[in-house]
Amino acid sequence: MPTHKKTALQEKIMAGMEKVHENLIAFKQKMNSELVVFRDNKIVRIKP
Repeated sequence: MPTHKKTALQEKIMAGMEKVHENLIAFKQKMNSELVVFRDNKIVRIKP
């Protein structure tokens, strides 16, 4: 089974997506707003 090595660009993209995720959660907590996610083929609303 071949293993794929991530390129520098892919690493930067993944780091950026992680930062966006952190900022989104912080924003939702600050605004006391629900976070809507898709989990187990269902739409789930998570309260901060």
